[in-house]
Amino acid sequence: MTFVVFDLDDTLYLERDFAFSGYAAVEAEFDIPGFEQACLDAFARGQRSRVFDTALAALGHAPDPAVVARMIAVYRGHDPRIRLAADARRAVARWSGRAGLITDGPAEMQRNKVRALGLAERLDPIILTGALGPDAGKPSPLAFEMIERATGLPGQSLVYVADNQLKDFITPRRRGWQTIMIARPDRIHTAPAPTPDHLPAFSIESLDQLEICLGSETATPRWAVRTTCASFSGES
Repeated sequence: MTFVVFDLDDTLYLERDFAFSGYAAVEAEFDIPGFEQACLDAFARGQRSRVFDTALAALGHAPDPAVVARMIAVYRGHDPRIRLAADARRAVARWSGRAGLITDGPAEMQRNKVRALGLAERLDPIILTGALGPDAGKPSPLAFEMIERATGLPGQSLVYVADNQLKDFITPRRRGWQTIMIARPDRIHTAPAPTPDHLPAFSIESLDQLEICLGSETATPRWAVRTTCASFSGES
């Protein structure tokens, strides 16, 4: 039996959609006209940190650390307007009963995403590393050990599908898992692997290619017949 474990952000949906939803929620909560657009403009320029400070400054407001902290709390705690990517919806359906989730990030924020995407009824176990205490996030082995115990399966029967080469693949590789990177064109994390040990075994651009990577072409959905699964060298 093969059991697939998915990452969440930029694996099953586009993480930018959560950010955009959060910008709108913050503007609505603080009633600052133009704030959402100022955040979107900063994001479009490639800014991924201190976006609220930049947006406030662009609108003529001095960034107040206390106000920014409250904005971050609203951003993380809002009910997001997000949806599964089409290929993710198909993959989750195909692997129903044989798939789980490991995701990093503040527990409340990730829990809200799981609820908005309807994943609680589709994936089991779902492990939010943010709920496990400090230092439990990837590349910590804790979540991977929990999957192994919950499924009773060895690493050779487990697959981790994720997007971030900086932290996602090094630990499951060491535990004997198969590793597959989903390289969505609009993903946020595009930094190269810092060492060869951080590389995934394979890279795909759609979860419709997943079964090809696993050597189960007979199980490959008809829409993926012309796709390929590339062994990953780390070269662009």
